[in-house]
Amino acid sequence: MLEMDGDKPIYIQIAEWLEKEIIDETLKADDKVHSQYQLAELFNINPATAGKGLTILLDAELIYKKRGLGTFVSADAREKLLAKRKDRTLHRLVRELLDEAKLLGIADEQLFQIIQAERKERT
Repeated sequence: MLEMDGDKPIYIQIAEWLEKEIIDETLKADDKVHSQYQLAELFNINPATAGKGLTILLDAELIYKKRGLGTFVSADAREKLLAKRKDRTLHRLVRELLDEAKLLGIADEQLFQIIQAERKERT
């Protein structure tokens, strides 16, 4: 699940793992999130590292704390994450795709046909 030897810090990977859990609705609005100690045990990491991952989501208001009860998924967390992914990831990928298509001399219509064919294969 986590790449301990990867280039990306573990606490970022924890935050991204939790984001994925929210996006795929494993964790839904107002669901309780694993505590930093549960995450530490689950991934065999230092609790402070897990806490840093949770702090990223707290700062982004994707999760919230209830004193004495734990940490929970915010009501609009999934929508925020979907918007973030569309804005950052999809736009970046489309720019890269357009640059590559230009380099290869692929016309817009041909590129559109390739996209449609790939989409058809996946459904």
